[in-house]
Amino acid sequence: MKRPILLHPDPRLKKTCAPLDDISDEVRVLAADMLETMYAAPGVGLAAPQVGVLSRLIVVDCVKSEEDGPARPIAMVNPEVLQASDETNVYEEGCLSIPDHFADVTRPKVVKVGWLDLDGTPREEEFDGLWATCIQHEIDHLEGKLFLDYLRPLKRQMITRKMQKLKREKAREAS
Repeated sequence: MKRPILLHPDPRLKKTCAPLDDISDEVRVLAADMLETMYAAPGVGLAAPQVGVLSRLIVVDCVKSEEDGPARPIAMVNPEVLQASDETNVYEEGCLSIPDHFADVTRPKVVKVGWLDLDGTPREEEFDGLWATCIQHEIDHLEGKLFLDYLRPLKRQMITRKMQKLKREKAREAS
């Protein structure tokens, strides 16, 4: 089931999320809903707080087209960066909670990530390039951090004001 995506500014997007102690059927349904929501948006990553659930769960799939190979959806419970390279990459990042706004963000180029899969099995993998950027971006959401937090204050304020205006317009349309 597709879920509504929270738009910045929303206080839930600035909260630190609690670890998941139990991977229940409810968590598996949430992960499936998040993947459906992410693909429909369309996006390459989504964190649980973006759909209003303050739990440490993210979904990612950075395969953008069939030429890149088959889709590779990954759900990560309690993900954490275990190692990060000194070498960095700059990607123009966007966010489903901040539609139509993009900015260059510098992050480690390669990260080793540990997480639990939806069966509760511990996983570890090294990610590079867009995958590394996307996973770091989503893990930031679990810490209440947005890509805007990497920007200069003036640019951050400008985007926040535009988002407040967009939310007011959407609220008027809905009423």
